[in-house]
Amino acid sequence: MAKVEHNHDKYHGIRFDIQDESAIMVDILETIPYEYAGKRTEIMMPTNEFTSVCPWSGLPDFADLKIYLIPNEKLIEMKSLKYYLTSYRNVGIYQEHATNRILNDLVACCDPLYMRIEATWNARGGLGTEVVVEYTREQA
Repeated sequence: MAKVEHNHDKYHGIRFDIQDESAIMVDILETIPYEYAGKRTEIMMPTNEFTSVCPWSGLPDFADLKIYLIPNEKLIEMKSLKYYLTSYRNVGIYQEHATNRILNDLVACCDPLYMRIEATWNARGGLGTEVVVEYTREQA
């Protein structure tokens, strides 16, 4: 087999521009009234189009998200959710932090009885990550 030589110095110092978390468009989130308040209905909103970027390299991180919601009095308006999730596209954020941030922002938006986010992140270097976070509203 022929010996192949590589000069990896060309990769040193390469970094793509990334945005910080202030680029996340929390204010775009909207709600609509839930007409069946008191009825425990589980809603699941999946997407396989979520991306953010690695805060170290600026390279993209892709995730399949499943957002489970048992509403109280409000539902998340879907178009606003899509814009909100898309605003992460150039944000440098760790996968675990992104998943928790999404949960916190959505809970603050719609005050659900219950919410769960499952994020299955594409493997990098042979290692995948699955992050699951939950919120349960305290009983009054």
